[in-house]
Amino acid sequence: MKIIKKIPVKQVLTKDSKQELAKQFQKRHQRYEREIQQLRFEQRKLEKKSDISQSEIDKRFTHEINLRKEQINWVEYKLQQLDILPEGSELFIEEVEAIVDVHEGAVWNEIYEDQTIVIKDGIVIQAR
Repeated sequence: MKIIKKIPVKQVLTKDSKQELAKQFQKRHQRYEREIQQLRFEQRKLEKKSDISQSEIDKRFTHEINLRKEQINWVEYKLQQLDILPEGSELFIEEVEAIVDVHEGAVWNEIYEDQTIVIKDGIVIQAR
């Protein structure tokens, strides 16, 4: 039997990787800002044309805008952490899924123990 297991991927911070991550975070920040502007535009457009009640429109769009604002706050937090962390630190960047073979008699703790992939400047340096 095979199961899917999530494995964290961490990146060792170097000068180059910090700059690249900062660029990625800034792009995400800008994207969320654009999405908020687009949502507000769509909201105004619906308010003028729609038969839907004003409160229902506000409720829908406020929820979506708040989700984007939370994402912006998260990106800003990540940018702050990036500035604080020294080079050589490991930073969680994503989680990937791996297929694991499970068979009768296997020790569950060994199958499901914590595993991590560590990359440095785009190269896998450890799979532990």
